[in-house]
Amino acid sequence: MRHLVPFVLAAFAAVDPWTSADLLVPEKFAAVCASRGPKPAVFYVGFHVLYRSKHIPGAVYAGPGAKAAGIELLKEALKGVPRDREIVLYCGCCPIAQCPNLRPAFQAARGMGFKKVKALMLPTSFGIDWLNKGFPAE
Repeated sequence: MRHLVPFVLAAFAAVDPWTSADLLVPEKFAAVCASRGPKPAVFYVGFHVLYRSKHIPGAVYAGPGAKAAGIELLKEALKGVPRDREIVLYCGCCPIAQCPNLRPAFQAARGMGFKKVKALMLPTSFGIDWLNKGFPAE
């Protein structure tokens, strides 16, 4: 019976709607933020209290993705964005593997017809994986 435990746990694990090509590592995304070239539209899909504390410069609050009202906020924020523009979604409330906000927001953006949806991979949290590394915040 013990040999079934990993199989059962895997069946209940969150299914990621993205591929590895859709994930951005903080170091590379911070370089994009600092560059002079065109930048993707950035949307924070987590809890408002965390956004108010600190967020990536230029990020638009559009969450939390775990709630229907948050998905509606995201859809409203994305309304005027061209479908062929790259967009980056991030949360960072907790480890990405457990984040309740990022997956529904990613799926909603893809469902709206956005083809260049990226997710910022924050393995631990926004504080540890972005702020503590000295990446830009406002």
